[in-house]
Amino acid sequence: MTRKALARWCLVVVFAAGMAWVEAASVYYLRAMVDRIEPYQMNPLPMHGVLGPVELVREAATLVMLLTVGMLAARTWPRRLGYTAIAFGVWDILYYVFLKIICDWPKSLFDWDILFLLPLPWWGPVLAPVCIASLMVVWGTLATQFTDDPPGSQTTRGRRPLLGLGGLGIALALSVFMIDSLRTMNQGRDVRDMLPGPFNWPVFCVALACMALPVAQTGWRTLNRAVDIGG
Repeated sequence: MTRKALARWCLVVVFAAGMAWVEAASVYYLRAMVDRIEPYQMNPLPMHGVLGPVELVREAATLVMLLTVGMLAARTWPRRLGYTAIAFGVWDILYYVFLKIICDWPKSLFDWDILFLLPLPWWGPVLAPVCIASLMVVWGTLATQFTDDPPGSQTTRGRRPLLGLGGLGIALALSVFMIDSLRTMNQGRDVRDMLPGPFNWPVFCVALACMALPVAQTGWRTLNRAVDIGG
């Protein structure tokens, strides 16, 4: 880890923290306006007038901002993705911390939240996205601060099977978050008028384990490299 890389990491974290406060404040204003401070209720975001389209574009703009800060923070794609992961993870975790400060919600990590609206509403307990966000921060930190393998190297090629497993974990997690919305849509009902059933923790834990394996491999390689250098 170089001093310049550490300073860049800190700047990305500061940006994500500021963005998290803006996001939490915006969501609080919106929920207060439509009387949905507690999101786990029917029609959690009443789509009056342009409110719905504006909210969808705002969520898409959030992703653009997170990707842009990653693009600006590094020159290579692995590190750009790493900084994007750091920004996303810090933003997501602090978003809930700041909501707790602003309106005393969530009451616990097991409170249900509507996590995202694109392409369909995502539902899950707060703990689920926080776990994924924590993994993103760890992986992003390892990828940007400790990994210097050039693209196409033997070490990079050796990671591909586990990266594929990580991709499977992402797909599984997304399916858990959106399964109730998909089921409701297939039944011809409005996804805004449904509440999700029990969260599928077993499948989510499998998904989280799949996502954690590439992170663990990167951490193990980093530790072995440090030991070799120290020895």
